[in-house]
Amino acid sequence: MVYIICVLIAVVSAFIGSLIGLGGGIILIPSLLIMYQNFDSFAWATPQMIVGISLIAMVFTAFSSTISYYNEGRVDYRLGLLLLTGSIPGGIFGSWLNQFVDSEKFTLYFGLLMITLSLSFLIKRKQPEAKSGDADQYNVSIWPAFIISSMVGILSGMFGIGGGSIMVPAMILLFGLPIHIATATSMFMILFISIISASTHIALGHVAWEYVFFFIPGAWIGGTIGAKINQKVKGNILEWFLRIILIVIGIRLIIDGIM
Repeated sequence: MVYIICVLIAVVSAFIGSLIGLGGGIILIPSLLIMYQNFDSFAWATPQMIVGISLIAMVFTAFSSTISYYNEGRVDYRLGLLLLTGSIPGGIFGSWLNQFVDSEKFTLYFGLLMITLSLSFLIKRKQPEAKSGDADQYNVSIWPAFIISSMVGILSGMFGIGGGSIMVPAMILLFGLPIHIATATSMFMILFISIISASTHIALGHVAWEYVFFFIPGAWIGGTIGAKINQKVKGNILEWFLRIILIVIGIRLIIDGIM
């Protein structure tokens, strides 16, 4: 029964993460924490093990999603690689800065940031509706993109949460990308970031391998389904779903910061 639950959690987490480009950790980590706190059969799921499993599962979620998005021509590889050059070193620097800040207060502030990002989608803006990554649909300058992605990386490292929750809104609101391209490009970026992070946790021994192999197929299935449904859903519906998820994340972080 434990293994079936693991597969189901992986499928649902990967589906939602792939659908809106945030990765699966936002669902998988709190789900496993709840199971760990309430069921003896999940006593193995310590916080360190949960993060390790989440990152490995995210590799397969992002890989399966990227393949699906690639087949539809929705990934902007040039922009994705450009943003990675800023977000990866920014994330390392942010992780180092984390030791100097009050993590509880920052969790509270980050929760407020998530809700603010969600509300910012209500601002009327001109956004093209594109079905592919046509460069003519939007224009992104190199230095602003690098600076913003570095700031996103720093925030992600400091708060300990995936950069997709900030990067997707940033690509939509600041760069004018259609949401379909923003989510696809985000999953492409998450693939590289999760590989680097997962390798670190494997080296630290934060992986329960006997359970990981039940999350991998679920992550692959959920990631593939989420990417395919993303291609069929209208952009405004995806934006509303993204808004709701950001509010849920924000409320959870605010509660964690207050408690």
